[in-house]
Amino acid sequence: MKKHTIWILTILMALTFVGLLFMQVVYMRNMAQMRYEQFSEAAKQALYMVSDKLSHDETKRFLEEDVDSIQSSSIYAQYFGETTPRLGGVRYSFTTSNGLEADLTIKADAGTINNLQGASRLTESQYNAVNNSIHDRYMMQKDMIDGVILDIMAQASIRPITERADSTLVDNYIRTELKSRGLEVPYEFAVVNGNGVPVYRTEGFGAAADDENNMFVVRLFPHDGMGKQYFLKVYFPNRKDYVYSSMSFMLPMIGFTVVLLIIFVVTIITAFRQKKFSEMKNDFINNMTHEFKTPISSISLAAQMLNDQTVRKSPMMLQQISTVISDETKRLRFQVEKVLQMSMFEGRKATLRLQEIDANSVIYSIVNTFKLKVEKYGGKLVSNLDAMNALVEVDEMHFTNVIFNLLDNAVKYRKEDEPLCLTVATRDLPGEKLEITIEDNGIGISKDNQKKIFEKFYRVPTGNRHDVKGFGLGLAYVYKMITELGGEITVESQLNVGTKFKIILPLTKN
Repeated sequence: MKKHTIWILTILMALTFVGLLFMQVVYMRNMAQMRYEQFSEAAKQALYMVSDKLSHDETKRFLEEDVDSIQSSSIYAQYFGETTPRLGGVRYSFTTSNGLEADLTIKADAGTINNLQGASRLTESQYNAVNNSIHDRYMMQKDMIDGVILDIMAQASIRPITERADSTLVDNYIRTELKSRGLEVPYEFAVVNGNGVPVYRTEGFGAAADDENNMFVVRLFPHDGMGKQYFLKVYFPNRKDYVYSSMSFMLPMIGFTVVLLIIFVVTIITAFRQKKFSEMKNDFINNMTHEFKTPISSISLAAQMLNDQTVRKSPMMLQQISTVISDETKRLRFQVEKVLQMSMFEGRKATLRLQEIDANSVIYSIVNTFKLKVEKYGGKLVSNLDAMNALVEVDEMHFTNVIFNLLDNAVKYRKEDEPLCLTVATRDLPGEKLEITIEDNGIGISKDNQKKIFEKFYRVPTGNRHDVKGFGLGLAYVYKMITELGGEITVESQLNVGTKFKIILPLTKN
């Protein structure tokens, strides 16, 4: 798959996930707002019903007391042995000609009522007189009822609020009304006067003073005068938890979306890594073919020259051809060893033969051997082995390869228009550590590339110059070996100025 195709799919999938998450967040926010509004509406209705029930209870109590205080009965109580007639009479209900419904109560002794019931029908004039009498009596009774209601209200407002709204009764009403609306949540409540001073309150209500969002208020006995106002305040400390708990079914959906997003990110990263490794391996194969092609061609040419009789007769030519074959064979073997080093990067720990060596002595031998190669290109190699204690426990072969690879890179990435100046130094560090530095004045490495040079197959781009191209394994091998030996390696470099590698290794304990 091409890289731009992967990028297009990545952008489309990213936009899809962003849109999906955005829609879920908006949906949850709208649902939470709706739940809050439903909670508020249900709580307000419940408090209004509590206030109505308290008013109804008070009215009912006064009516019962008023009825108990009146001793009245039907006039027919005379027939049951009572000697003194009571106020009462016979009540008639009827509808007038113009559609008015009315009640008529005739008060008299039993005999008079019986005579009246036995009389003939009323004449038209008598009927009109009776009708007018009923109207007047209806208006009088209406005024009397209004007076009774005003009297009840006046007497009720005199009673203490603790009697009119008993705390236990209020608590029961609140719980019942909330439960009937599906709000089985903890609450705290208080009854306060018009100045906000609590008449009584529950124990946990004090924490609600600064939380107006979860507080609901309703006036008790709204028909009382303005001089006596009392309010019922109910506080829901877990309102937010209740609202979000009702939305818990959304959590698995969001969790699945997050899991899919993580899988998508991992898949994209893996795809880009595989694409990168594929390009590196193809590049590696191309460079390996080129690196092998040169020594093989030289050896093949030398073999053809040996078939020439004139060459065989010249000892000097034979010596020269022998030297070429030997050098190219070493070069080919060195490249093969680099390829075999790839087995060390497959997640397996390298097999090391650790031994105590003097790093100064080993580096000195490497410098003397490599100095000829540096001088061949008109450069110079300087060693400053100033470490007083250079005993380290390493695998000598791998340690030698590490130093050799760093020196070889310095030669490869030298400047063409300036003589190479290569310096190798050692010095003691606090904490029983040895520092080895290899510094050159080559083309340098950019900051972006400095982060990648220790990756497998990575090569700093320098154009199409095949003489400096490698397999991208040298520095990766160096990094792995130093890490396996318990040390660390860092790089400092500037373009067109030079590069310095620092290796820090622990000294032997003895």
